[in-house]
Amino acid sequence: MSEATRSGRTYNQLHVPRKYVQGKRRFSVYWTWSYPWEANRDVTELDNRFSTMTEIRRVGWPKFESIEYSERMFLQGIAGTLELFHLSLVSFQTCVGEVTGQPVAVYQRIDQAGQRLPIDERILADTDTLMVFGLDHMVTEQEASPEEIEALRSFLTREGTCLILGPHHDVGVSPNMKERQLEYAHHGDPLVPRQQRFGKYTRSLMKGLGVPVENRYGLRPATVPGTTQTVPLSIAGDLDTRGWLTDVRTFVFHMHLPHYAVTTEDPGIIRVLAQQPIDMSKPHPFVEAGNSEFNMFLWMPPNGERAGDILLADSTIFTTLFGGDESLERFWKNLATK
Repeated sequence: MSEATRSGRTYNQLHVPRKYVQGKRRFSVYWTWSYPWEANRDVTELDNRFSTMTEIRRVGWPKFESIEYSERMFLQGIAGTLELFHLSLVSFQTCVGEVTGQPVAVYQRIDQAGQRLPIDERILADTDTLMVFGLDHMVTEQEASPEEIEALRSFLTREGTCLILGPHHDVGVSPNMKERQLEYAHHGDPLVPRQQRFGKYTRSLMKGLGVPVENRYGLRPATVPGTTQTVPLSIAGDLDTRGWLTDVRTFVFHMHLPHYAVTTEDPGIIRVLAQQPIDMSKPHPFVEAGNSEFNMFLWMPPNGERAGDILLADSTIFTTLFGGDESLERFWKNLATK
């Protein structure tokens, strides 16, 4: 988006509630992190922290060597990396805002100023689609309270609601250092430590709401040779009776995506709508176990008292840090109109 078309940025103000308009979905994004706890992590720690902006500049050189990412204009520590996530969400916000005619609200569990906002009616009252992006490191001890789980359960009794859960990858679970190194060599991202475990908050929500899924590993998707264009998804079109993936072929390239493992044997509870083929050029424990694809997009249709949909999709699918194309934008528009 050009500077000429971008609206003025606001900060440190209370959200103005959006009015319900039939057919115009109101999206809200909830970053599950404690911004201060993530930003204040000791940068001498090797594991379970975000990279600093300086580390990203070094590895990504010269991509971030323009003035807007310099110390004059951009935070250089871990906070700078967190701000990259915020900036990369703008394209999604713009696309969905244009389709729905409603602004996309963005919340943080604990923001830069230390203001804590649990999921409650302040967020849910004017939201139809809530996106919970699980980018909290487990070591920061974020966990959903019983009150938050009950608030979401009540939210989902409303007709037309949708909850999108996006726990990120879980790399380096094994205590075996050789296995951690194997995972690291598989995804090939020097910015990801040998152990980087995300999503305690989202996991606690899934447990409380009875979502039979666990985020596991960080798998590198297969790409078209010589490019970073992912090969097409394996889509279960017969299960996608809502049309979430209509005209969608691919999502986005990201070096370490979670496998959303289904933990129930009951086929009627959850549907795996899309799987991503894995880059098989480097070994990985998941590949060695006989797998060539991982679960990428899942759907729990309304059931019983739950009138709303529950979807699972990684947060990187909604950001442009790692690219994007017409197929990805089509997916965003499908979510906004189904």
